[in-house]
Amino acid sequence: MIDVYYWPTPNGWKVTIMLEECGMDYTIVPVDIGGGDQFKPEFLRLSPNNRMPAIVDHKPFGGGDPIKMFESGAILEYLAEKSGQFLPNKPADKYKVLQWLHWQMGNLGPMMGNANHFKNYAKDIADDPKQLVYGTKRFVGEVDRLCGVMDAHLSANQYFAGANYSIADMIIWSWACLLERLIDENAWTTYPQLKRWVDEVGERPAVQRGRAAGKELAEQERTEEQEKARRDLLFNQTNDKVRAAREAAAKHTN
Repeated sequence: MIDVYYWPTPNGWKVTIMLEECGMDYTIVPVDIGGGDQFKPEFLRLSPNNRMPAIVDHKPFGGGDPIKMFESGAILEYLAEKSGQFLPNKPADKYKVLQWLHWQMGNLGPMMGNANHFKNYAKDIADDPKQLVYGTKRFVGEVDRLCGVMDAHLSANQYFAGANYSIADMIIWSWACLLERLIDENAWTTYPQLKRWVDEVGERPAVQRGRAAGKELAEQERTEEQEKARRDLLFNQTNDKVRAAREAAAKHTN
């Protein structure tokens, strides 16, 4: 059994989609990132970067004690090796997959996350709306560029690593499916091959189950005051706050 420390966001979906695709048993352990669960001592022992997802595999690949792991890209690589699925063994094919997996981790995820912040959240917390213009233009523009990269690549490939569906597709899809939120409702007409791929991957039953996992967690009703407190927690993290949480975790361990 695998425990998945999770909240229903694109980074969380990556792991639940992979687990559903592999048919692996798992249990969701909610990590309410707007409620501060990521700073709790028990979670920091799993994920020192105070970010979800994280997993604990109680029957790990290779045997031995339970394996604890954070970072979605590393988790998908581990699950692929454990299951023997969605990551080829042949080096040339394997690294076709991994280059796109790391591309998502270093490019698409961070850029879409920042674009989403400036376009859809920061307007509610910024003192001066003019401060948002550059940030929105910068990150939405970068998302546009990255979508062009994906659309061009998919014009010659069915999936990101070629003819076969892989963990690269799972990790990219979890963010790419949200493109309309960041650009506009007509965005897909600009990237027809990306749209073709998003639809094809999104039709997979395991992808649908993985995206739906724990969706009720994010559907809780909150007052305006509670929502403001959540935004402050999510978007005003500092070294001092993280250091205090780590010190508390260390004391709890000792």
